[in-house]
Amino acid sequence: MEKAKIRLYVDHPLGQGQTVPLDRDQAHYLFGVMRQASGALVALFNGRDGEWQAEVSQAGKRGGELTCLEQTKPLQMPPDLWLLFAPIKKARTDFIVEKAAEMGAAKILPVQTDFTNSERIRQDRLQAHAVEAAEQCGGTYVPEVTELQKLSKVLDSWPEDRQLLFCDEAEVGEGLSLVTKGSARPRAEAERPPMGAVGRCPAFQPDTNSPEGSWAILIGPEGGFSDAERARLKALPFTHTISLGPRILRADTAAVVAMTVWQQALGDW
Repeated sequence: MEKAKIRLYVDHPLGQGQTVPLDRDQAHYLFGVMRQASGALVALFNGRDGEWQAEVSQAGKRGGELTCLEQTKPLQMPPDLWLLFAPIKKARTDFIVEKAAEMGAAKILPVQTDFTNSERIRQDRLQAHAVEAAEQCGGTYVPEVTELQKLSKVLDSWPEDRQLLFCDEAEVGEGLSLVTKGSARPRAEAERPPMGAVGRCPAFQPDTNSPEGSWAILIGPEGGFSDAERARLKALPFTHTISLGPRILRADTAAVVAMTVWQQALGDW
């Protein structure tokens, strides 16, 4: 069977012979923008039932209907990884959400820190960016983007079994390794790979005892973390403090770097 070239996220059950109604925006995209017609094939996913190849059975300007034909991918869940980040400029915040969805975050939590510049976000718009990223990257799962919360409030109700990777710009230049409990520790010079070694990140080399399971990554705002925040985070038993290399990274770059090295060390890459 010919493979669908268009992927669409739908909030509707998917299964053999299941019909899926389209709302006005989805119909406009498929039939107005992409110029599809009855009989066209579309790949559907809902974050629960995997990916299904469907056929357009009804096409209209304000709506339509698709019929599921066969499953083309099973549901692929990401690792149990949250990304916490302080919102920055609009386009760069969008970038963080998009890349987090592409790279396998299970949940995305915007947090307000002492030095966060943005006091509000459009949660619905950021959630839409996560959906679009999943559509484009071939994912079958869409991470939830939560409303903006104060970092202190998030930490107050932190689950005890979830480890927190605290990316602290104050540690820049330190070679750190992830250990089972507490903050990361500097490695001996003899243990550190040379700067620029291919495929190695001198700032993040997990121990063989690094805990797996539930994790979160915390990225700070453009102004960094306050002394009070840094002291509280480092005192928490589930926190692992690391550097992201010899240079201070922009917040959006840091999010991508941190997720990359975590995925390579403890994730599904």
